[in-house]
Amino acid sequence: MPRPTPAETKLVLHAHHPFTLWRLPADFPDRIRQRWPAMHVVHLTDPRRLAEEVAGADIYVGFWIQPETFRQARKLRWVHATAAGVSQLLYPDFVASDVVLTNARGVNAAPIGDHTMAVILAFSRRLSGAWRHQRARRWAQQEIWDESPPPTELEGQRLLLVGLGSLGRAIAVRARGFGMRITAVTRSGAGPEGFADRVLAASRLDEAIPEADFLVLAAPETAETSHLIDARRLALMKPGAYLVNVARGALVDESALAAALAAGQLAGAALDVVEREPLAPESPLWDMENVLITPHVANASSELWNRQWEILGENLERWFAGKELLNQVDKKRGY
Repeated sequence: MPRPTPAETKLVLHAHHPFTLWRLPADFPDRIRQRWPAMHVVHLTDPRRLAEEVAGADIYVGFWIQPETFRQARKLRWVHATAAGVSQLLYPDFVASDVVLTNARGVNAAPIGDHTMAVILAFSRRLSGAWRHQRARRWAQQEIWDESPPPTELEGQRLLLVGLGSLGRAIAVRARGFGMRITAVTRSGAGPEGFADRVLAASRLDEAIPEADFLVLAAPETAETSHLIDARRLALMKPGAYLVNVARGALVDESALAAALAAGQLAGAALDVVEREPLAPESPLWDMENVLITPHVANASSELWNRQWEILGENLERWFAGKELLNQVDKKRGY
């Protein structure tokens, strides 16, 4: 089916969120209008108007559309998610439709890569213990060395990456700079060359976990990855190993993780995402000294919306030229 011209196109943008970084900047719609002045561009800040505006839209840019709103959007042909994760959109009606789905894959890779190395360094250099002693005005040289595990160096440590997409690759590039040995696990066991020392199929994850000093989750949320790290797999980790989740909260069974940490089955965990955000005040993870919690800010960067524009702007060019879009999501696979 031929795609409509800019003059025939209505584009609706709605990316409002309590976290101001994730809100659509005021100048973002203006970039679109300047490039395609004939296009009808609607920037919504009031979610109560979403159903009304999307009903006549050809393109929707945002985080989520409710199923009942989607069913009314008879003209809709393309949805661009402003997040890399799209599980919130994969309800039956949307998956079964002909609507094209693209996402913001890659926009967060650089800051999350930096964040991942920051928490890995914090663990390896025992910085959380140093901070506790600092607040007590204690020169705790011996105490820090006596911690278990003691401070170490990253060179030669084994990093196990679950996922080797744009995020996994960004982490791998940074980890290589520290001399880490990298094993990656992907769905198929294939991956781009030059990032990992070896790439294993997901079916061999259990084989790779016991070797890891740092297990980093960089995979999408799908039916196959839900609670990928459960009690059984946590038991496979060596006592001095660390878990880092910068992907999706649903990848980890949090109750099993809290129990494994309390039992000393692993040395610690860094969590930027949790199953239900914000993390409940009663969660035992808050009080564990071997847990580092950051409130879904691993992607925080002043460059976020510039990268968002690079992807959306290029895809709009491709859309009107009748070309294949970047970052298309296989709605059945979920990524």
